[in-house]
Amino acid sequence: MNAFITSVQSVVEIVLIIALGYILRRSGKLSDSFKGNISYLIMNIALPLSIFVSVLRYLTRGRLVSLSGGLLFAAASFFLGYVIAYLLTKIFRIRAGRRGTFINMFVNANTIFIGLPLNLALFGSKSMPYFLIYYVMNTISTWAIGVFFISADDPTKDKGTKTSFNWKKLLPMPLVGFLFSLVFLLLAIPVPAWIDTTFSTVGGIVTPMSLIYIGIVLADAGLKSIHFDRDSVLVLIGRFIIAPALMIGILHLFAVGMPSLESSTLIIQSAAPGLAVLPILVGQSHGDVEYATNVVTTSTVLFIIVVPILMQLV
Repeated sequence: MNAFITSVQSVVEIVLIIALGYILRRSGKLSDSFKGNISYLIMNIALPLSIFVSVLRYLTRGRLVSLSGGLLFAAASFFLGYVIAYLLTKIFRIRAGRRGTFINMFVNANTIFIGLPLNLALFGSKSMPYFLIYYVMNTISTWAIGVFFISADDPTKDKGTKTSFNWKKLLPMPLVGFLFSLVFLLLAIPVPAWIDTTFSTVGGIVTPMSLIYIGIVLADAGLKSIHFDRDSVLVLIGRFIIAPALMIGILHLFAVGMPSLESSTLIIQSAAPGLAVLPILVGQSHGDVEYATNVVTTSTVLFIIVVPILMQLV
């Protein structure tokens, strides 16, 4: 029952912020240019700073080494997830503009914005080291792999035209923030308190601004855009059934003797909703933003049902 109440509270908070963006946009308080401005602010400034602060706050060099076994299991689940998701885009002929969303929704989860507070509520602060296992792999997966599936899925690209190599696509700013944080962590470079506070404050806008962005997209597309078409149902099955099943199977086969708290944390995180920033990423690559918004929103709402079921399993 506690798991159900916690999941409901988390989702209600998220839905209310999405509703705020929706209402402000429908009432004309947010201009057309605001969507592009908020996208730039989140992806190039706030999110990199948020990742930088989070890594230094929750990880240590010793903890990073001690959790290496769990990292391997998490990495295996991500790898298999990418393989299965890619095959499904071919089998079901997911159209261009949706493929990147489909693969990312299938594999990558909203660990920081939903997974972290839920994990603390369910398992307490003792689970934080185990949460970081999934967080690190999810961060690497999203910004080193997932973004490139979205970029390659740009339907406006002329497939027959040779384009110059774009280094900015190789190193998106969120990944740069993560790499810088690892340098500071491994070399034990101190960060002045005033810089940490500044970065934390700016990084703290990522969650509400991303959810407001989703509300804006919903307002532009209309509430009728929330629906369960074939592509949406397939990716929700991947996010809530196949992804946690992969994690459960890998842990059952190879993680003999793993603490139950660690395995429970990894399983719960593997079924967290889709990334709140996914519609922004898709919009930057001219993909189907309405589809991305639909699956992120529906996965967030359906998470109310998924968490209690998984808690019974773990």
